[in-house]
Amino acid sequence: MNTNKIKLYGTLVIGLIAALLQFVFHQPLAAQWIISILGTILALIMFIDMIKVLRSGNFGVDLLAITAIVATIALGEYWAGWIVLLMLTGGDSLEEYAANKAKSELKSLLDNSPSKAHVLVNENVKDTDIDDVKVGDELLIRPKEQVPVDGIVYEGESSVDESSLTGESIPVDITAGSHVMSGSINGEVPFKMRAEKLASESEYQAIVKLVKESETNPAHFVRLADRYAVPFTIAAYIIAGLAWWISKDPIRIAQVLVVASPCPLILAAPIAFVSGMSRSSRNGIIVKSGTALEKISSAKTMAFDKTGTITRGKLVVNNVRIVNNFDDEIFYQYAASLEQNSSHVMAQAIIDYAENKGINMLDVDKVKEFTAEGIVGTINGHEVKVGTGKFVTSEDVDKVPGSAVYVSIDDKYAGVFSLVDEIRPEAKSTIARLKTYGFNNILMITGDKKETTDAVASQVGITKAYPSSLPADKVKIIRELPKEYHPTIMVGDGVNDAPALALADVGIAMGYKGANAASESADAVVLKDDLSKVGDVAKISDDTLKVAKQAVLIGILICTILMIIAAFGLIPTIIGALLQEVVDTVTILYALRARSDKL
Repeated sequence: MNTNKIKLYGTLVIGLIAALLQFVFHQPLAAQWIISILGTILALIMFIDMIKVLRSGNFGVDLLAITAIVATIALGEYWAGWIVLLMLTGGDSLEEYAANKAKSELKSLLDNSPSKAHVLVNENVKDTDIDDVKVGDELLIRPKEQVPVDGIVYEGESSVDESSLTGESIPVDITAGSHVMSGSINGEVPFKMRAEKLASESEYQAIVKLVKESETNPAHFVRLADRYAVPFTIAAYIIAGLAWWISKDPIRIAQVLVVASPCPLILAAPIAFVSGMSRSSRNGIIVKSGTALEKISSAKTMAFDKTGTITRGKLVVNNVRIVNNFDDEIFYQYAASLEQNSSHVMAQAIIDYAENKGINMLDVDKVKEFTAEGIVGTINGHEVKVGTGKFVTSEDVDKVPGSAVYVSIDDKYAGVFSLVDEIRPEAKSTIARLKTYGFNNILMITGDKKETTDAVASQVGITKAYPSSLPADKVKIIRELPKEYHPTIMVGDGVNDAPALALADVGIAMGYKGANAASESADAVVLKDDLSKVGDVAKISDDTLKVAKQAVLIGILICTILMIIAAFGLIPTIIGALLQEVVDTVTILYALRARSDKL
């Protein structure tokens, strides 16, 4: 059981025991002692925590809470002190509950991370923990599996997706002698590799290490309740001091401080944030803490990864150029029919394009595929080749933007498909929407090439683009942003984004693909394949903070009025503590408005 729950349950149990002692066994002195001891212990713990907070340069609500507890206990108003303790421990437990609930909703994602490797021992496959893989071990990588450690291929030909590591959307063809990185995803064909590094020294772990280093440098951030704590505390002390000085009655201090207890500050904001987190969850976004909602609302910069975030991470046909008077339908029919026999990821894009045009597929004979070059086959007696320019023909071929897939029929150059990573249809509207929320500095930081990066940035309305950025570069760019551009938000989906997600004031991971280092290091995770959810969480954060501020201010206003009345001795201490419960109820009910999607 966590510390906050222990404090809350302890407060409830001691309150119950004290109530039995006073109201059943008529032992008020014993009840006073047991509450006083509990209050003193908790006040001491809070005092130690407060000293740590003050040393870090922050000022929180704890000072007023400690004063209220000590004053009520010292002046014999122990039941009032117990009520303050109950509100304090309840508020802390509520905040922790919200954070734990968010983490538990992510557990199903994070538990999917691969932890085994298929080690070949005398051609027999033995599943072994990744950490037990030794340099030189021979491994089998099955289709669609993640490469567990860095290594070199010694048998088989395939293509691997390194986009989560490098940001490059185009798969990398591998054959015997090719190096593969841990964290990359195999294509449709199994291959065998020899481990070159231990798991702890591989590329994936190097990025995880960078994540940990980034997490050790958290940004300075003052929470909502703490921002209001300073003026509210000073006002409470002034009113209590004046009431004592004018009346010469020390009880006035307790009467004022009880109604001035910071319960609206302690309860209203956490309840609003729990409500906002619940609303986010209903909308397909897991936000791990209320502090993350606060930071999103106040952020000035939002940085995006490209591949898998602004784009789908999926290649589509962007343009087709048919030459040498070849018939359009025959060109599409021959190319797509042949590509049906290929395991390469680009093949599916061409097949989908042809099918969307209503093209019927034909039978193909004598099919042979050459890794990293292309595929050849016979259709209706014609030899058809699809692949690189050099593979399909000796003629000069057209240069096209994006990834080019060339086609020849009977060794005559027939045309070319231009493939690009598809921009999400909602990307442009999402960027425009974010600008209406005050995000005027919107960046794109990607490992992709400059030409592709600039083209995507201009289409969706990105303010500034940073191409060819490795994980360490992304961290550097975020870290070196001028102070006026903070707080910052980083949005990404890949392992290579994880360090930047951890370093940014808020990291938002596109986690719909499943568990990865991005989801683990982020403060919020989008569970749906929809970039507009980033705009939703920005809106929810703004709404939540607005409701939280209003709830806190309502509580402060009522408390201030009650303090002034109590200063004249018109509110007995125990009645003041009960009135504080009314204030708490009002602020809680108002804070719950943050759950609504109609704000």
